[in-house]
Amino acid sequence: MATVAATKGGEKPALRKPVFVKVDQLKPGTVGHTLTVKVVSASPVPARARGGGGVPAVAAGSRPARIAECLVGDETGVIVFTARNEQVDLLKPGSTVILRNARIDMFKGSMRLAVDKWGRVEVTEPANFAVKEDNNLSLVEYELVNVAE
Repeated sequence: MATVAATKGGEKPALRKPVFVKVDQLKPGTVGHTLTVKVVSASPVPARARGGGGVPAVAAGSRPARIAECLVGDETGVIVFTARNEQVDLLKPGSTVILRNARIDMFKGSMRLAVDKWGRVEVTEPANFAVKEDNNLSLVEYELVNVAE
């Protein structure tokens, strides 16, 4: 028999406090990260350079997706963030943003940070840390290894 946690009087369940992580704590295949980062650089990815294996870049009746690769980081390191559509406008070089419910995607063996429709990108007041640019986690190449049990 399944039990359901009922709330009194239709109240919303209490939201848990976000746990902020640092860039150097990010690992491949992890999700649900909340972090405050500064945008070091941003470069748009041209639509023609994103060939999706024969899939047209524009679906019938829709606009092409805007994508930018932004180098973001904190005092522990930097990582490439893939900004999509409205996120591109928020991630300007020099701005400080809070990434909520971010995930790590793997692209050609390297880590990329991304926020999908379940997450949020918020511009916040400028942070008072210096970005450690010599520790780029996106330059580390990972290889999937199958382990026999």
